[in-house]
Amino acid sequence: MSDSVVVYRDVYTEDRFKQAYGSEDSASGSLRLRERFAGRCRCSKRACLHLLRRRAPIFDWLPRYRLKKWMLGDTIGGLTVGILHIPQGMAFALLTSVAPIFGLYTSFFPVVLYMFFGTGRHVSTGTFAVVSLMTGSVVEQLVPTPLEMNSSSPEAADFEAQRIGVASAVALLSGIIMLCMFGLQLGFLSTYLSEPIVKAFTSAAAFHVTVSQLQSMLGLRLPRHTGTFALFKTLASVMENLSHTNTAELLISLFCLAVLVPVKEVNMRYKQHLRTPIPVEILTVIIATCVAYASSLDSTYNIEIVGHIPAGFPRPRMPNLSTFPDIAGDTVAITFVGYAVSVSLAMIYADKHGYSIQPNQELLAHGISNTVSSFFTCFPSSATLATTNILESAGGYTQLSGLFTSLVVLIVLLLIGPLFYYLPKAVLACINVTSLRQMFLQFQDLPDLWRISKIDFMVWVVTWLSVVVLNVDLGLAIGVVFSMMTVICRTQRAGCSVLGRASNTEIYRPVEKHNKCYEIPGVKILTYNGPIYYGNRSFFREEMSQLLGLTPEKIRSWEKARKALEKREREATVSTVVRLLEPLTISSRLFTQICSECQKVGVHVYLANCNESVLKILTSSGLMTYMNPQHIFVTVHDAVMYIQQQKEKSPENTTTVWV
Repeated sequence: MSDSVVVYRDVYTEDRFKQAYGSEDSASGSLRLRERFAGRCRCSKRACLHLLRRRAPIFDWLPRYRLKKWMLGDTIGGLTVGILHIPQGMAFALLTSVAPIFGLYTSFFPVVLYMFFGTGRHVSTGTFAVVSLMTGSVVEQLVPTPLEMNSSSPEAADFEAQRIGVASAVALLSGIIMLCMFGLQLGFLSTYLSEPIVKAFTSAAAFHVTVSQLQSMLGLRLPRHTGTFALFKTLASVMENLSHTNTAELLISLFCLAVLVPVKEVNMRYKQHLRTPIPVEILTVIIATCVAYASSLDSTYNIEIVGHIPAGFPRPRMPNLSTFPDIAGDTVAITFVGYAVSVSLAMIYADKHGYSIQPNQELLAHGISNTVSSFFTCFPSSATLATTNILESAGGYTQLSGLFTSLVVLIVLLLIGPLFYYLPKAVLACINVTSLRQMFLQFQDLPDLWRISKIDFMVWVVTWLSVVVLNVDLGLAIGVVFSMMTVICRTQRAGCSVLGRASNTEIYRPVEKHNKCYEIPGVKILTYNGPIYYGNRSFFREEMSQLLGLTPEKIRSWEKARKALEKREREATVSTVVRLLEPLTISSRLFTQICSECQKVGVHVYLANCNESVLKILTSSGLMTYMNPQHIFVTVHDAVMYIQQQKEKSPENTTTVWV
């Protein structure tokens, strides 16, 4: 290999580099830290305005609002989403096991609050199928549905009050958890719910939603199953009672599906050509209500209808705080799912339109939304897949679209709501099922995921199977644990490589992958491609010892040979250069132990391209007892050039480089 490449500068050790290009000493660093802390503690008009704009972003983007450019898109997008919120809010209330009116409340208050505090310009908040399903499981566990109850009896009103008390308690506790996470700046925790986990989870949860709606679509009056294997228990219960199917409700369901599915397909395929999607859900609701009223379907064919929907605003009501101990575990899962989906959607559309969101501010926004809304008989809310996609497709630009969305829902609450008295619940069940189209289509990502990363593919499959077979909460936990295990396995077997230099360059690459990169004669360059921590220290030691030949037998034989050579005053020196890649999880004690063993057999260890935080840890752990500070270099090539210069001075020395 040619050795024609030279560095046209001095060879830099870490000490020389710091002297040449400067490094803050601890005193100046402490001074700057005090200055920054004092600056943050100052109270001024400018600081208060800055804090207000950060914590209530509406005061940041609203003064800069482009009226002529953005108003039309925000108006159309907001009105379109508002119309969709009406049937979906009532439908998802059924998933939550509460009266439909509470779904309308949840489609109003969180939308208004997110407009003030959210950073996602294209995010539509409100009721979400998966979150509603998880909340409904909690409600069913604490307030199970009685098989026989007169909907107009006082017991029924008390029963509904108990149920919404539990659901709003879940919303309150979820909001409190989010606010605590915001205070601790824990927005990064959403990264533990990776994209394969979120997609597999939502896809599997769609099966739970679909199966849970079968009884409403068939007109069966069955108790709702919760817990492990709930999906299969529900399917078995439906199959056993097929003979009791209400023919009228079955026909209504078939007709609704025959209308909803094709029109939704048209909306999806031709969304680029449609200024706004066809509002098929609200049209179906209106037509079904009119037909049911004109035909008296509820009394003639015993179909289940929505019933009384009170007009006006809900009175503030304290959630059932006594249920906190019972709902705590489930609420944590609901919180993480709602936040992960919300942040994921916000990031997707922020990247698409060239702006950024603040994950911690999103915690504050959704935390306030759930906390405040819970006092107005709302259940947990989050960003929603369908309405967010429609809002962006309809031309929404900013959070102001939420104003028009909330206005549509407000009109329904104050004036139109009671007109939906005769709406068949089977129609809402069909809306629930057809709203899951995007979640079912996530199976299309599996072939690409298999080609890109088989480990992520396995995470997807394990999460999906766990959620479907077991239940939503336990399946999510298994998916997260399995994903974290794959990360640990990947770091445990990061692998060690021997580097060679590309001819006539100062570029070093693994020789097993680059057959035109050659090892430097008399120099061995090793690199470990991952962090060193307690989980992989044994593997790291084994790999390095194997490549360096540091077996116990060879160490003893080399020590004897070295002592013999010292007696004959013929000492051979072996040098090693080490580059450390990951600063945060380094096992300093293990490294110094290896350095000690290298010293016993005459191997001199060199460090190259070492992160400064790693170097501080190694230095404080006693590394310099086994290493000369002048043997720590800025780059691998600096170390190699230094070793070659030393070889020219002492040609008999043998050199090994460990990177």
